Amino acid sequence: MLVGEGPGAEEDLRGEPFVGQAGKLLDNMLAAVGLKRGEGVYIANAVKCRPPHNRTPESGEIDSCLPFLARQIELVQPKLLVALGRPAAQALLNMEVRIGAARGHVFRYRDTPVLITYHPAYLLRNPQDKSKAWEDLCFARRIMGGLPQP
Repeated sequence: MLVGEGPGAEEDLRGEPFVGQAGKLLDNMLAAVGLKRGEGVYIANAVKCRPPHNRTPESGEIDSCLPFLARQIELVQPKLLVALGRPAAQALLNMEVRIGAARGHVFRYRDTPVLITYHPAYLLRNPQDKSKAWEDLCFARRIMGGLPQP
């Protein structure tokens, strides 16, 4: 299960996460490691409504939406959570997170392992970090390979 920060303008219009340019990049990233949304990959957002002017969600907004995210996680029962960006990581871990320092480490949301990587929108603005995101996705695949299968 991938968790982003919140819907952008395009996502708000279509009612589906990651459908804009960042979503296209995310789909390509998933395909590169043999995954596809909707086929064993569930995508959600920490914040369910688009913040004004598409700004980064504030902690109060994340806290307000956390029960909805928690319920999605409970229903999906993912074997692994991947936080895409700082707001998603903070929602899942309930702590301040720096992406650069958190990458490559396994955290926990209740009993579920959590990995942290860059948000695809960030990667569109900072393509030099795409190789780091690739490393993170390969790490996620290795973690999934070591988990018991249902």
